[in-house]
Amino acid sequence: MAADDPPLLASWICLSTWASPLQRQTERKRKADASALRFLSVCLCSGDAQVDKQIQLARSGGSSAAIDHDNSKKSDALIVALAYKKRRLYCFSHSDPVSEAEKNGDDEEAVIMNRDVMNEEPDADDMMVAGGGRGESENKLGSEAILRTTKGDIHIRLFPNAVPRTVENFCGHSKNGYYDDVIFHRIIKGFMLQTGDPLGDGTGGESIWGGEFEDEFVRELRHDRPFTVSMANAGPGTNGSQFFITSKDTPHLDDKHVVFGHIVEGMDIVRKIEDVEKGAQDKPVVDIVIADCGEMPVQHKP
Repeated sequence: MAADDPPLLASWICLSTWASPLQRQTERKRKADASALRFLSVCLCSGDAQVDKQIQLARSGGSSAAIDHDNSKKSDALIVALAYKKRRLYCFSHSDPVSEAEKNGDDEEAVIMNRDVMNEEPDADDMMVAGGGRGESENKLGSEAILRTTKGDIHIRLFPNAVPRTVENFCGHSKNGYYDDVIFHRIIKGFMLQTGDPLGDGTGGESIWGGEFEDEFVRELRHDRPFTVSMANAGPGTNGSQFFITSKDTPHLDDKHVVFGHIVEGMDIVRKIEDVEKGAQDKPVVDIVIADCGEMPVQHKP
């Protein structure tokens, strides 16, 4: 590539076969770039093909008008690559349709959507970004979320009206990928399953604001049933990122831990996780991992 060539610009093609207007809306709002990707299997497709001008002249019936004599054109080479943990094929070129759209007065978002082929199922984070057409404040305060674990999916009904700050913290971490690849580090059968610590040992984690935040105790939200979702802490006003799911009623935790959700689907998954073999400090021998976590769109029905 010559020193004065414009930078390579990326577009992408998803490799699965799922399509939805939600995915298109998600990509419009996300406007993500490729700066955080780790590219693999890079292939250069040269655009400087050597053309035999004698053959080209013969094919044109002896007329040289059909031969392109412009030597000032930039290379139309492509770099094609895969990326770590992505189901997409990325193509880099010198063509920038967004800049061309600005010059021509075209709609930038429409150009982006035509450039990028998207046909993969959105993950939980995509659904949270899309938000079903709601406002920004409502996106932060979702009413339902999903934990995709290595044992299966767990659906959680959230209580944003009762405990808005706690739900905002949970949804913020989910949207930002904070819980992705985090393990269930403490499981006590007949009591609870604890997770949300990026260190994986129960000593780490912080709120989306940094540090800790205050308790939001509500009379109507108690530990009066199994499958309650509540914040773990180290004492009053020490909420961070860790939370737990109860497997029985635990009234002794009332006014000590903030309840912010109930499991509405995936109770069997909770039982499966509860039954795994544990080692020292109630940690599973084989890691149970949150593969993905995020708010579900408003129209979702479990």
